[in-house]
Amino acid sequence: MTKRPWAHRISVTAVSLAALAATAAPVHAATARSSSDSSSASSTSTKVDYATWQKDCQEVMDRALPYVKGRVAGAKPGERQAIVFDIDNTTLETDYGFSYPQPANKPVLKVAEYAQEHGVSLFFVTARPSVIYWPTEYNLHHDGYDVSGLYTRGLFDLFKNVAAYKTAQRVDIEHKGYTIIANIGNSATDLSGGHAEKSFKLPDYNGQLS
Repeated sequence: MTKRPWAHRISVTAVSLAALAATAAPVHAATARSSSDSSSASSTSTKVDYATWQKDCQEVMDRALPYVKGRVAGAKPGERQAIVFDIDNTTLETDYGFSYPQPANKPVLKVAEYAQEHGVSLFFVTARPSVIYWPTEYNLHHDGYDVSGLYTRGLFDLFKNVAAYKTAQRVDIEHKGYTIIANIGNSATDLSGGHAEKSFKLPDYNGQLS
C-alpha cells in the first residue's frame, strides 16, 4: 500500500475532530431492529447489538465476495473496475466504534481487500462534509482501505438531495473511465440511482444506523 506524508496534512484540529464526532450517530445499544433488513430481525422491539450487526453484515458480504471474485475473473481486456462504498456503518463501524480512528467493518474490509489485491479501484462516496475530508481519508487508509477516490460533500452539496448527490458522484467515476462493478452501502440513498452493475445493501434496521 502506498504510504503518504500524513503528518503535515493531518494535524487534526479540534474543529475537525468535533465535526468528525458529529457525523457519528449516537450509541445504539438499545435501538430497534426492523424485520425487513434481515431474516434474523424478528421484531422492532429487538435490540441491535454488535454481534447481531456483524452477523447480518457478514451475510450480505457472503453474497458480495463470490460475485466480486467472478466479476474480477471475467474482466474485459482493458476494463478498469471499481467498487463504490459508503462509509458510515458500511466501511467503518461508526455506531459501534467509539474512537478515532474508527475501526473497519470487518466483513466489508475483507471484500475490499480482495478487490484491491486484484486490481479493483476503491471509491468512497459519503454524506460527510468536506471539512473532515483528511481525517476521513486517513481513517480509511489506517484501517487498510486503498483509497482511489474519496467524495465528500462541499458547502453547496449539503443542500442537495443525498441520493442525487451520491448518484452524481458515481456518474463522475464512470466518466473517469471506470466500470463500477459493485456499490455497497447501508442506506437506500447509497444505492438508488443506478450507475453500478450490482448493489449490496447492509442492514440499517429501518434507519436506526446512520
